[in-house]
Amino acid sequence: MPKNKTHSGTSKRFKVTGSGKLRHERAGRRHILEKKSSKLKRRLKGTTEVSPNDTRQVNKMLGR
Repeated sequence: MPKNKTHSGTSKRFKVTGSGKLRHERAGRRHILEKKSSKLKRRLKGTTEVSPNDTRQVNKMLGR
């Protein structure tokens, strides 16, 4: 059976941790930041874990 190809858009958006969990950046931090509150911008900083409902689909797209 052939190998599964990695979806290139998914590979750019998600990273796999050493323990196998999936991490992604939060949306809403690219532009139009002047009108967003500092509190919101701080909350959107960094990365967060992918929801358990989405992990199966993301793993499939990453060829895992």
